[in-house]
Amino acid sequence: MTVSDHSLALAAAGGDRESFAALLARHYDRLHAFAFRLTGSRAEAEDLTQDICLALPAKLARYEGRAAFGTWLYRVAVNAAHDRRRRAASQAKAAEGWGDWEVARQAEISETDEAVDWLTATLRTLPEELRDTCALVLGEEMTQVQAGEVLGVSEGTIAWRMSEVKKRLRAVATEERAS
Repeated sequence: MTVSDHSLALAAAGGDRESFAALLARHYDRLHAFAFRLTGSRAEAEDLTQDICLALPAKLARYEGRAAFGTWLYRVAVNAAHDRRRRAASQAKAAEGWGDWEVARQAEISETDEAVDWLTATLRTLPEELRDTCALVLGEEMTQVQAGEVLGVSEGTIAWRMSEVKKRLRAVATEERAS
């Protein structure tokens, strides 16, 4: 004698693994074919069917048996397909503009890299004491007092050197823009 879908569903809802396996064995192929008709894609149908099978134990806990199990299962599949489409639409909407953002981000990175390269090359042209001062104050974020202690000069000398660095950098930038 064959056990009804209704009886298997109620037993599976109670945690009976064999009943759950029997339900899947009976309905998997039909569920997959229906998922294919809903999605139009074999890969999407496989993903949708797997999603349904994974969610089925929790859904069965709410199965009341008012409709035939097959009818109920089709409703579960339709709802799962709708949820999947909504998620895909939300992800597509969230991704919209992502390309523009990424292009702008890459341009900003490139611009920053160019500025750092220019600064590094320009600093190499400065006298050693100005480079050392700049490396400590800007690179290591030391105060002028701390940089003076490291270099063995006064805070005033560090201030003058930083002023000189700025003046020379401005002069190089102005010269490059003019040419």
